[in-house]
Amino acid sequence: MDKPFKRTLCLILTLFLLAVAPIAAFAGDGEPVEPVAASVQPSSTQAVASPSAEPTSKAVNASQTTDPAKAQSDKENMKTPADNKMPVALPVPVNAKSAVLMDAGSGQILAQSNAHEKVYPASITKIMPLLLVMEALDKGDVTLRDTVTASKNAAGKGGSQIWLKEGETMSVDDLLKATAIYSANDACTALGEHLFGSEEAFVQKLNERAAELGMNESHFENGTGLDDTVINHRTSANDVAVMSRELLKYPIILNYTTVWMDYLRGGTTQLVNTNKIIRFYQGATGLKTGTTNKAGCCVSASAKRGDLHLIAVVMGSPTSDDRFDGAKALLNWGFSNFAALTPKLDPTLITPVTILRGTEEKITPAVPQIMPVVLKKGEESKLKQEIQLAVDVQAPVEQGQALGKVIYTLDGKTLAEYPLIAPEAVSKMTFGEMFMRLLKALK
Repeated sequence: MDKPFKRTLCLILTLFLLAVAPIAAFAGDGEPVEPVAASVQPSSTQAVASPSAEPTSKAVNASQTTDPAKAQSDKENMKTPADNKMPVALPVPVNAKSAVLMDAGSGQILAQSNAHEKVYPASITKIMPLLLVMEALDKGDVTLRDTVTASKNAAGKGGSQIWLKEGETMSVDDLLKATAIYSANDACTALGEHLFGSEEAFVQKLNERAAELGMNESHFENGTGLDDTVINHRTSANDVAVMSRELLKYPIILNYTTVWMDYLRGGTTQLVNTNKIIRFYQGATGLKTGTTNKAGCCVSASAKRGDLHLIAVVMGSPTSDDRFDGAKALLNWGFSNFAALTPKLDPTLITPVTILRGTEEKITPAVPQIMPVVLKKGEESKLKQEIQLAVDVQAPVEQGQALGKVIYTLDGKTLAEYPLIAPEAVSKMTFGEMFMRLLKALK
């Protein structure tokens, strides 16, 4: 083939590619194609309870999986059964106004009774201030060594307290001990004022954070749970479980919530935990008690055995023994009947996705970290895994853009869903790059 003819052919092919590429891109954004099996078996999903199970891939509409905003949302907010709020009657006797048993890992509700009824929370309120402190520590806004000076307002709090004096200084670490272990109202208020400048700003932040967590039945009038003068300081068993789960995402909190006894002021002030669960229950991790005349006896009790971490919330029990007995009964039932299983995902099933008009021809989605899912014992073999991947995607591709997803289901119900995202950005080819690629192909 002579050179002039070769150049003419390259030009014709280039013009043809520019004309048909949008059509090809549109074809990639059409209807989803039929599932493509990743194994020799024709079914669209496979059981994944054992390492030998072979899940399948499924090609999907690229337009459904390549929106960058949706990809980021998917990446940050994995779907769990908590999104669907499955009501389940209490399987054990609990003498209380309301109760919830939640899996701390997924947020799945395993059992509940009157879970969304608004009730007074008493000192269980302090879970929210503790959460705000953990978040501030995580961001570096404060440190455990920071010194806090007690205000007149903080020192004047009644109820459970460590008898702070106005102007007295104490570290964030010691005030956390007093709040988490002894439920000290003065210590909790001092922490809130230190973080946000005033008690009013502190309470405003509590309500803002509660709204962000979707705690729709909650409104806080203070950070302590004192309710002798409040009118609308309410929450629900469900919301208590939600904020408890959020708090447990910070492992450092266990340095406080699992302590039975400690001391402040050089050993002159003794702290004894109000939560008896941590002393007598195997695997206990916390979390918080509360008692007032309006609220009755309440507890958010958490415990972990193996990969299964449970939260039992009991609100409005007549006596302290009733709340602890109810919480232990729920935890015992949960550990006896449920198991946490981490599905095994074979990375070879995550195949490359074609990029239309990109500087790279293909991109392999990043393999997500698979977290444990909670199943009833004996149902492990029923867990199904489905992998959905786009056939192709139009350039440019943003880093973190969704290219597909991994879905785990049980009896047709979604237990968990993970986005398969682009590990890096891929830019769109320029005319020059496209021309050079054609020339190279013709050699």
